[in-house]
Amino acid sequence: MKAFRFQQFDIQQNTDVFRVGTDAVLLGALADVSEAKNVLEVGTGTGIIALMIAQRDRKAQILAIDINPEAVNISQTNFSNSPFAERIKSQFQDLKTFETEEKFDVILSNPPYFEINASGKDILARQQLELDFSVLIQKSSQLLSEKGLFAVIIPVESEKEFTQICSKNNLFLQRKVSIKGVKTARPKRLVLEYSSAKSQPKIENFVIEKSPRIYSDEYFELTKDFHLFHKKSL
Repeated sequence: MKAFRFQQFDIQQNTDVFRVGTDAVLLGALADVSEAKNVLEVGTGTGIIALMIAQRDRKAQILAIDINPEAVNISQTNFSNSPFAERIKSQFQDLKTFETEEKFDVILSNPPYFEINASGKDILARQQLELDFSVLIQKSSQLLSEKGLFAVIIPVESEKEFTQICSKNNLFLQRKVSIKGVKTARPKRLVLEYSSAKSQPKIENFVIEKSPRIYSDEYFELTKDFHLFHKKSL
C-alpha cells in the first residue's frame, strides 16, 4: 500500500492497520499539547497522531500503545524513520492491563466507536471489541497528571454518553470543537478535551470543506505545517 506523505514524515500503511484518515489529522492538529512533556496515545494505528504531536511539541516524550501487533510494528517503523525518533516509541499494550508509575500531561485517542457488529473491516480500530468508552475513560483518569488533558475525537451522537462517563471519573469538559464536513451540514465529529478541573468549556466550530472536495481556509491554516499540498501552492 502506498505511503501517505507529510512535509516532515511519511506514514507507511498496510491493509491490516487502519489507514490515515481525516479524524486522525484533525485530532493531531487540534488537540492542545502546549504544556505537555509526557504524552500517551491510545490506539496509535499507523502512528499519525503521535507523529503530528511530536512535530507540534518539540519537548514532548511520546508513548504510543496499540493492541494490534501489526499496528505496533508499522507505527514503530514510521517513528524510527521520522525526525522525532528519539522522543517517540510504540508499545504492544492493552490499555486494560497497562500499569505505570508515570503520569501523562496529555492522553489522546481516536477510539473505536461502533458497537460490536458483523462487519469484518478494521474490527479493532472501528468496533468497541477490545476498547470501549468506559475502559478508555477510567484508565485515562488514572494515568493523567494533576493538570493533565484527555483529548478524543468521537461522533456527535456519542457526546452525551462519553461526557457522562467522564464525569463519573472526575473528568470535566474543557473544550469542544464541533466539526462539519461543509458549512451547511450538521456536525459529524467532535474534538473533546477533559481535565479534572471544573470550568466553563470553550466552544468552537470547524468546517473542513467550503464546498465538496474544496478545503476551507481554516482547514488549510490548521494543516499548513503538515500536508504537502501547502508546499505545492507556495
